[in-house]
Amino acid sequence: MHCFPTQVNMAFRKCSIFPCQGTLLLLFLCCLFGTGRAAFKGFNRFKVRRETDLKTVSDEQWFIQRLDHFSADSREWKQRYFVNEAFYKPGGPVFLMIGGEGAASPAWMQYGTWLTYAEKLGAICFMLEHRFYGKSHPTSDLSTDNLRFLSSRQALADLAHFRTVIAEARGLTNAKWVAFGGSYPGSLAAWLRLKYPHLVHAAVATSAPIHATVNFPEYLEVVWRSLASEDAACPVLVKNASDTLAELLKDPKTYDNITKDFNLCSKLQIQTEMDSAQFLETLAGNFMEVVQYNEDNRAFEGALGTNVTIKVLCGVMRDSSLGAPYARYAAVARLMLDTVSMKCLDSSFDAYVRDMTNSSWDGPAAGGGRQWVYQTCTEFGFFQSSDSPNQPFTGFPLRFQVKQCEQFYNISAELLTAAVAQTNEYYGSYDIRSSRIVFPNGAIDPWHALGITQDITQDLPAVFIQGTAHCANMYPARNEDLPQLVLARDHIFFLLQQWLKQ
Repeated sequence: MHCFPTQVNMAFRKCSIFPCQGTLLLLFLCCLFGTGRAAFKGFNRFKVRRETDLKTVSDEQWFIQRLDHFSADSREWKQRYFVNEAFYKPGGPVFLMIGGEGAASPAWMQYGTWLTYAEKLGAICFMLEHRFYGKSHPTSDLSTDNLRFLSSRQALADLAHFRTVIAEARGLTNAKWVAFGGSYPGSLAAWLRLKYPHLVHAAVATSAPIHATVNFPEYLEVVWRSLASEDAACPVLVKNASDTLAELLKDPKTYDNITKDFNLCSKLQIQTEMDSAQFLETLAGNFMEVVQYNEDNRAFEGALGTNVTIKVLCGVMRDSSLGAPYARYAAVARLMLDTVSMKCLDSSFDAYVRDMTNSSWDGPAAGGGRQWVYQTCTEFGFFQSSDSPNQPFTGFPLRFQVKQCEQFYNISAELLTAAVAQTNEYYGSYDIRSSRIVFPNGAIDPWHALGITQDITQDLPAVFIQGTAHCANMYPARNEDLPQLVLARDHIFFLLQQWLKQ
């Protein structure tokens, strides 16, 4: 999830991750570096321009990292990181932005709330790219055998080793280190403080899903509520359209019209339940991604479609001049294609399987899709199924996503379930026992359903921000920010001030 924690299906046909990217599904669409784009599958779909299109604001540097922190394996690799020393004052703290399920964007070394804090507190800022994402390639390819070295535990050990070595090299051993992250990287920030309290003094864990779950139907329940917050009729119209489409898919005679209505790249072919689920989830992803990032100030990192908001989508769904709700739903799909300058929509499940099983670093899913889905299959689940009756979509049940773990990585449903349980056992799920971690979340963001939205203790406070979405507090401030968002950023700064005195 860049802010990062969204799923990846649509994703890599998609985009990139920033600290707040997105999560499996969308989580993984989230925040690039310290955020998890982990938002959802479509994670990179409508997201971000290629890094080469972004102005380089910080020279990339390389850190010699261990391949496996938990064995005698002596192999090493080069991990990418960035530094901003512009605000550093001797004796000041060290800020560490954690990379997520996509390339670490150097734009975050020039923009973002964390830099405002750094300027006020005299901090030096580092951003470490997550292993197996961006240019940080620990292995020669993304084979399932090599992906065994991809896990949150290895990532935390990377961060700990980086912190230790960099601190010694730069005379920062006695400085107070603060971890930042959004989405999946937000979870890592909290867990870094939890597991390495002697190395990290405090953490800001934004939009962090800290409870792992195989099935995450609550994601779409929040999507319903977020759409309804704009217009109570909006999610009802979406559900009508989704139900109509699912019914039409039962009749092959409708496929030509559906192909035209949704501007598909090739004639719709529905031969299995997986084909149908892929198509329906792809279209639902239009709403999932917009809700997750609604009105987030992401343009600075090259995000596309930031002008498409819940208000825009619900406006289309209310427009009776377009025809029945089904026709309006198709209009939304075409709008999203136009927004990212895509000529047509490829909803083929076979094509998705080909992309996801390509293990080359040059493959179409190597931007994060193959890697993030692997992490969801081996650690987190986070599968945003349509199983709940209290949400607007239909046709992509949990079994559709669980089967992909088997198809892509030979991971059975039993292994998946055991792995998710082990993750909660290792990190503590909602029962985090630590201190000096703040958990900001947005009420619009579906990921808040797996996060901390109420204070655990005085030293483990939550900041629940009404009217905001995924990682909103991490993005650069602007005049139109909601008052409660401004107050949340100020409160987080106040906490950091107090904690750095401890």
